[in-house]
Amino acid sequence: MSAYIIRRSLMAIPLLFIITIISFAMMRMAPGDPTALMMDPMIKQENLTAYKESYGLNDNVVVQYGRWLGNMVQGNFGESLIRQGVPVKDLILARLPNTLLLMLVSTIIAFLISIPLGVYSATRRNSKTDYAITFISFLGIATPSFWIGLMLIMVLSVHLGWFPIGGVANIGEPFSIWDRLHHLILPAFVLATADMAGLTRYSRSSMLDVLRQDYIRTAKANGFRERTVIFRHGLRNALIPIITIFGLMLPSFIGGSVIIESVFAWPGIGLLFMDAAFQRDYPVIMAVVVIAAALVVIGNLLADILYAVFDPRIEY
Repeated sequence: MSAYIIRRSLMAIPLLFIITIISFAMMRMAPGDPTALMMDPMIKQENLTAYKESYGLNDNVVVQYGRWLGNMVQGNFGESLIRQGVPVKDLILARLPNTLLLMLVSTIIAFLISIPLGVYSATRRNSKTDYAITFISFLGIATPSFWIGLMLIMVLSVHLGWFPIGGVANIGEPFSIWDRLHHLILPAFVLATADMAGLTRYSRSSMLDVLRQDYIRTAKANGFRERTVIFRHGLRNALIPIITIFGLMLPSFIGGSVIIESVFAWPGIGLLFMDAAFQRDYPVIMAVVVIAAALVVIGNLLADILYAVFDPRIEY
């Protein structure tokens, strides 16, 4: 198992290296001059040249990439162009816990709702309940998450006043777990809706495949109750393909967090990325892209490891 984990981890290194090249190249090709955001428009040309020289902006592209990559490996992402003097690392570390919390709660919500619905739909195949769950799943896939978020804010926050409109906590009040959860429920649920629909369909399909297996028929023929057959013999094997979905859910969670955090004013790296994109804060953009890519790679690596653990057919 350890050799398998090491081998899969080493395979991720070239992928991350390619991502850093693409990220750096995209920022280099982006329109505009980053120095224009930091300097007085009336600055003299010789002062502007000296400024670029001091920051290495006149160096060869390969030299600039090598310097940036070396600093990034050491955890130094540079300084923000907008918030001059503030290290990018500090901005990300201040926001990253909020995004990880949002993703964690969204993942829990998605699995707790989707898997039971998918299993129930599979065991009631071609029933009215199965059709209703299928219809809601397809509706969830087709509906943009930002629209769901805006509708929930309008109904549950503005009209009913059950939840706060946005933010992570009430301003001026001491820390409270209930207050944090109160602000977290809506954005976490909306972020989870993007994957709940698809996960429900995957769970249903996987459970249907398991229910057709011979050992399930044998268990039923031996007189086991249907509940025992489904949850003790069927569900565990049905969950094996769903484990791989976990790794594939991370990209949608990371991409969705950019939109959801903007809708709910949730102070995470998604909102930080959106602000940096509008303000052309290139060091922040590149740092967030690399960190998001690393999280996706880690998620896929974790899915591979879990799949190997739970499926004895996988060879290490």
